[in-house]
Amino acid sequence: MQRIKSGFADGCSTMFKRVCALGSVQYVTVCCGIALLLSACGSAPVGSGFYRVARGDTLSRIAQRHGQSVAAIARWNNLPNPNVIVVGQVLRVAPPTRPAPSRGAAAAPNTTAAAKVRPSLAPATTINLIWPARGNVVRRFNGVDSKGVDIANAPGTPVVAAATGTVVYAGNGLRGYGNLLIVKHNANFLTAYAHNRTLLVKEGQNVAQGQTIAEMGDSDSNRVALHFELRYDGKSIDPARYLPPQ
Repeated sequence: MQRIKSGFADGCSTMFKRVCALGSVQYVTVCCGIALLLSACGSAPVGSGFYRVARGDTLSRIAQRHGQSVAAIARWNNLPNPNVIVVGQVLRVAPPTRPAPSRGAAAAPNTTAAAKVRPSLAPATTINLIWPARGNVVRRFNGVDSKGVDIANAPGTPVVAAATGTVVYAGNGLRGYGNLLIVKHNANFLTAYAHNRTLLVKEGQNVAQGQTIAEMGDSDSNRVALHFELRYDGKSIDPARYLPPQ
């Protein structure tokens, strides 16, 4: 794979795309001339009753626009903090569909049961992570020049999957990230593990939370540390919001 300028992009371009379909989500390798290694492009249309968060949105504005209360939308989407929403995040803005209530117990026993109503499934809005490595956090997320956290320790320190998922990339084709793994956890969340000394899993392999997937190293870096990123619909978000206290 061609080595391209460092960094995950947050936009999409037709300049060069290698698309690989994984489940129902498409991941794009290169966008806007910057490597977007398997980061989901958060521009797909959403279904009725859902809304994709745009830049400048607040939950209050979204609720007002859809005739709902902030509390209801927060409850439907399991939002721990209604003041924190992410650009590209898909929110349920209409009540979940429920099966029609029974009209009474007097119906004949052999009456054919009505077809069950299948409720719509809301996109995942949260994820339970564990720390991907032991060590000291030497750099934190700022959303500008640090799209994740850096965890420093000795060479060879085990790097583990922060959550159960499928390896969608394993390689060193992205300059600035060294030996890199990307794990898809569901249709919305991805995690990335960079600068490893050794990769212990392959693309397409399923991994369990806590499973050792790599060894910490300094590939394409000036210090031994794991660079760990969390993506929601292709947008970088602070992993610390989803990690337990150290």
